[in-house]
Amino acid sequence: MSLLPLSFFLFFITLSAIVASAATVQTLNTNQQHPNDKGYTFHNPKLPPKTLTTSKKFEGSSELVNLRYHMGPVLSSPISIYLIWYGKWAPTQMLLIKDFLLSISTTNRRAAPHPSVSDWWQTVSLYTDQTNANISRSILIAGEYSDRKYTHGTHLTRLTIQDVIASSVRSAPFPVDHKNGIYLVLTSVDVTVEDFCRAVCGFHYFTFPSKVGYTLPYAWVGNSGKQCPEVCAYPFAVPAYMQGGGPGALAPPNGDVGIDGMISVIGHELAELSSNPLVNAWYAGEDPTAPTEIGDLCEGLYGSGGGGGYIGEVMKDGSGRTFNMNGRRGRKFLVQWIWSPVLKACAGPNARD
Repeated sequence: MSLLPLSFFLFFITLSAIVASAATVQTLNTNQQHPNDKGYTFHNPKLPPKTLTTSKKFEGSSELVNLRYHMGPVLSSPISIYLIWYGKWAPTQMLLIKDFLLSISTTNRRAAPHPSVSDWWQTVSLYTDQTNANISRSILIAGEYSDRKYTHGTHLTRLTIQDVIASSVRSAPFPVDHKNGIYLVLTSVDVTVEDFCRAVCGFHYFTFPSKVGYTLPYAWVGNSGKQCPEVCAYPFAVPAYMQGGGPGALAPPNGDVGIDGMISVIGHELAELSSNPLVNAWYAGEDPTAPTEIGDLCEGLYGSGGGGGYIGEVMKDGSGRTFNMNGRRGRKFLVQWIWSPVLKACAGPNARD
């Protein structure tokens, strides 16, 4: 549900990840050939080990991860995303995020060659509800609203984020879509949010009828570009204690540390929102108020060989920018892997085996 900075960084050097078998990290289709003649090289950066952790987030087998279905709904109908831009956003930033979202349903290989964002979402779509209906692979942006006046101030709490949604629904040309809609609140670089940087980079939940009138699945993600890029835009920025011995920060694929880091968090939250929209579907652990979800299980993994201090093998283009999947309109993204219910392991489209 959330990204926890301390466990997030310690995850890389956890003893559990070292023990986990890298052979379990693979793609859905083992016959796919990974391109190596497209003007980029493969790169597997390693960070210096510092300490061990008792983190319960593992890369390995289902014997270590007790991910269970709790009989709640998943987003099996075509998903309509309603974007709420809170604060001031550059048009180029907005377009980059929208290109990522629209890339989820871009299955045309010419428009987005393998490994693609659509291939990545294929793992998410493997999750089903009690009727065996899969999470939808059809995702569209159904509406947008920009609140450039900071209607609810420049500091938001978890509860006032629901007020932002309520105000947007009343003001925007899009409806309260309680059947197919999810609401994505994105806060600009100058907006602070409760627990942002300290405990979360993004989260998802559902609105209270007393706030919005309906129970609506939603997610929030903040732009950490100035507030805490070393926490929420990792590995495009690294904390001081990781410097001096590792490869340093990686170059973001689109040249914007805050937005490129934000996109991976958006992917994380959308995957979890789709598989656990009312916090009663897919998660590990016994406490639904603090579930470990399909994104949490793979935090920090972006390619084969991840774990034990590695983010895994990613790709580097001629300009030195790193990525692991392609999107529409020639875009490239670096997005974390997702736990596969079939492989019982983290999976991504850029896997080597």
